[in-house]
Amino acid sequence: MLSRIYIKNFALIDTLEVSLHNGLQVITGETGAGKSIILGALRLILGERADVKSIANTGEKSIVETEFSLDNQFKKFFIENDLDYDLQTIIRREISPTGKSRAFINDVPVTLDVLRELSSKLIDIHSQFETSNLFTSEYQFKIIDGLSENKSRIEEYQNEYSDFQSLKIQLKKYQAQLSENTKESDYKQFLLSELEDLQLDAIDYEDLQNQLSIQENAEMISENLAQVLSRFHQEEIGILSFFNEAKNKLSRISEVSHGFAELDSRLEASFVELKDIISELEDEAENIEANPDNLVQLSELNNRLNTLFIKHNAANVQELMDIRDQLAGDQKGASELEALIMDVEQNIIKKEQKLQKLAQKLSENRKKSIPVFIKKAEGLLKKLGLEKARVDIELKPAEDFNAFGKESIQLLFQANSGFPLKPIQTAISGGERSRVMLAVKKIIAESDQLPTLILDEIDTGVSGKVAEEIGNLMREMSADMQLIVISHLAQVAAKGNNNYKVVKQDVSGKTQSTIVPLDEDEKLNEIAQLLSGSRITEAALAQARELIG
Repeated sequence: MLSRIYIKNFALIDTLEVSLHNGLQVITGETGAGKSIILGALRLILGERADVKSIANTGEKSIVETEFSLDNQFKKFFIENDLDYDLQTIIRREISPTGKSRAFINDVPVTLDVLRELSSKLIDIHSQFETSNLFTSEYQFKIIDGLSENKSRIEEYQNEYSDFQSLKIQLKKYQAQLSENTKESDYKQFLLSELEDLQLDAIDYEDLQNQLSIQENAEMISENLAQVLSRFHQEEIGILSFFNEAKNKLSRISEVSHGFAELDSRLEASFVELKDIISELEDEAENIEANPDNLVQLSELNNRLNTLFIKHNAANVQELMDIRDQLAGDQKGASELEALIMDVEQNIIKKEQKLQKLAQKLSENRKKSIPVFIKKAEGLLKKLGLEKARVDIELKPAEDFNAFGKESIQLLFQANSGFPLKPIQTAISGGERSRVMLAVKKIIAESDQLPTLILDEIDTGVSGKVAEEIGNLMREMSADMQLIVISHLAQVAAKGNNNYKVVKQDVSGKTQSTIVPLDEDEKLNEIAQLLSGSRITEAALAQARELIG
């Protein structure tokens, strides 16, 4: 369960901290108040790419921190990834002003891959704009496998399939090596020795070019650096002196007129940056020294590299290393390669036989679960106002194995009676997408054991009785999981176990977004406002009380 969110210096958010609870958590707020900003911050916890443009104050880092209440089913993951396990686990992303991003789990630095793997087990964020997931084979297999007995079996199959793919790649590699092995082995050995002698793994080509350029231009660099530093440090007429004088004058102005405070702050920051630049220039000036012997060595290494670039038609050092590794592999004898090829081919046959059995069982279980899916989905869609909607899942044998077995899948849909079922991507309208996706999410939630699901305005475009049913459905879903819903519907807000509102306000002349928990009276007023608009009427309050029950 997601128990706490902390966001600092992210877009319109200066500092935000909110505690969440189990059950249905409903977040409301006017359009543009900042709900999407909070979701954008949470997506960083899912391992999505960080954008330096999201940093509000470019002088400080941006922080997004979440706390999750876990149970012992997650302990294995922490052990496997050498992480400190805690029932109250904290996941954090930090974005520096330079754009560098770091991720932490319980204060231990982790890669984004590890972060994604854990967060995918903890939280799922679904937006109204993400219903296209429903059209993918991967998602459709996830739906039906969640209803069947395939949960552990699909993992076993995919591990075997991954090994199968690796074996096929390995076979192609060995076969290619064997076909190339007809070239003269002495010449290939000469090329390999030439590349190995250069110790390519220890070469940083960009650093080499930089060092070479410095040595070739050491006198010019030293002379210009001396002139630059002289311009900065000259008494009375130096840039630093003028800058400092201007800064002091502007500081005095800002003391009597707050309108200059921001400019004063910016100039102060620029002055600090300028002094830092000067300090680094002084360090560089001290380190610049012409070294003829070093220049000869660097030039010789650069010439050898350029010769090899031309000889091997390579664009960079990495390509030379790839060629070196390829040559090293090619030096295996033909008989050894033939033995390896035979061994891999036998392993592929064994793997195919195992995959065939697993794929057959997967298919059998899916076919048993299709009627269950149809009954659940059509029942939910009827509640959501699609009384005539029909669904089905079509499984067809495939020629080759894929990541989900040896068959293809197609989710079929029809909203109106008297018309044939069609692939859902061609049959579904924009107004039906959100309701179908909500029904699917409900079905998945019953079997997926995902602790937290966030639905972002998935109820857009509905009202009346359908809105009431959506609220009831979300309340049902929250019985087995934490469901966080961003909504504009009063019927949904009324069902919340806990309610929150995202607000935007001016603080010291700066627009900021935050989120506040609502007590019972505030919840009542918020629901009434959703019903009647900015002016809350007695009729709206009465209707809100009725919705809350």
